[in-house]
Amino acid sequence: MTDLAALSRIDSFPYRHRLREVMSTPVLTAAEDVPLRDVIHRMHETRVSSIVGVDAAGRAAGIFTERDLLRILSTGGCPGIEATLGQVMTRPVASVREDAFVYVALGKMTRMGYRHLVVVDADNRPIGMVTGRALLKVRASQALGIGDSVEQAQGPEDMRAVMAALPGLARGLLGEGVSATGIAAVIALVVRDLTTRAAQLSEAAMAEDGWGGAPAPCALLVLGSGGRGESLLVFDQDNAIVHAGTPAEDVWFAELGKRVNQMLNEAGIPFCDGGVMAREAKWRKSLDEWKHEVGQWVYAVENQTVMYCDIFFDFQPVWGDRALAEELRAWAVQRASESAFFMQYLAQHVAHMDPSLNFFGGFSTRQGRLNAKKAGLLPLVSAARFRAIRAHIEATGTSERFTALAAKGLLHDDDLRDFLAVEETVLWTLLDQQLADIDAGLAPSARIDPRRLPRQQRERLRWALKRLQTLRQICGLGT
Repeated sequence: MTDLAALSRIDSFPYRHRLREVMSTPVLTAAEDVPLRDVIHRMHETRVSSIVGVDAAGRAAGIFTERDLLRILSTGGCPGIEATLGQVMTRPVASVREDAFVYVALGKMTRMGYRHLVVVDADNRPIGMVTGRALLKVRASQALGIGDSVEQAQGPEDMRAVMAALPGLARGLLGEGVSATGIAAVIALVVRDLTTRAAQLSEAAMAEDGWGGAPAPCALLVLGSGGRGESLLVFDQDNAIVHAGTPAEDVWFAELGKRVNQMLNEAGIPFCDGGVMAREAKWRKSLDEWKHEVGQWVYAVENQTVMYCDIFFDFQPVWGDRALAEELRAWAVQRASESAFFMQYLAQHVAHMDPSLNFFGGFSTRQGRLNAKKAGLLPLVSAARFRAIRAHIEATGTSERFTALAAKGLLHDDDLRDFLAVEETVLWTLLDQQLADIDAGLAPSARIDPRRLPRQQRERLRWALKRLQTLRQICGLGT
């Protein structure tokens, strides 16, 4: 649905507000036997684009919109308006309860291609109407006078409240049938937005403390799963800074990185155990220094280098000079694709990942759990990254990379379909396990218990992990 495209940058608003707060009231209704001429006249007089047809009990039975009128005029001409409302309205009417969150309406309207959604009470009586245009207007103008939780955050405590809401958000979206891939994208966007806000607050605090503004253009990057848009409910920080400054000016960027990392840690996004953070000199460089570093990576490959590349090549700029970040990306992809040795090393890296199934086709578990990230996601993510870099594709998301490869004729449609299904299956299994662990008072992790899965889902996971064994061929390594 094109008029909802502007909402693709998902934030917290749709998950904090219910439809009764944003719906248009009163809703225009009419009995089914009302002549269509009268219906059109009432719509014109009240300046609305739809009317709800109700039955004798006042329950929503159908809807008539401007589109329906155009359809009637284009097929039957003016005589078509001699019908009654009940004869021409669309049945059944798409409706949603008044206490549903806004994201429910957005998901339903997008999924079904609707421009209008009737808001009903517990007895299915229409009490309001929401449209894609109205939702955009509310979002754009902040008509309710309430900004996004992230945008309005004044410090780590406010941010921590956003983080605390993520499991509930994920659970609600999962219950509404939103794909695990979509939910992972939502969570990643929240984390990116929190990182953006941390940079904004840190920059402002530095100015107040006498540091002044940035001495040169710079960009804060989110790396890894956050950059790919594939985050779930296990967090740590993976970020970096690229700037156009001199070595003497690095002190300002070091202070910014220190403050951003500290704020995010206090907000509930812990420090990275591996030190992949902007406060570390290794992950804070000028553009020329980054180019030199990437050049070293692709021509002097080591296991540690591959780990860095796993994180670095998925970056997304979230604050600052985006053009600077995109120049770095284009240069890095170009240079990496030119190194046959590096490409071969990345391919071999995929081939040597731990098997997820044992000789008998059972899950390879330790203490009853399978590391679904290591055995399921990382091979898929790594294969997509390798193929994308080799094809000069700058997309960072796994599904976007595979889709771009297929569009270039570099991936068979059957492989594209299956790999998207594999990603969804593994992400769903991980998310479901993480929510179950949270409910049980356990810390969520990348480890899942296959035994708790329903038989159908367990077999689906087995299929997904087995399908990953074909990544050797996808990476050009034979059987």
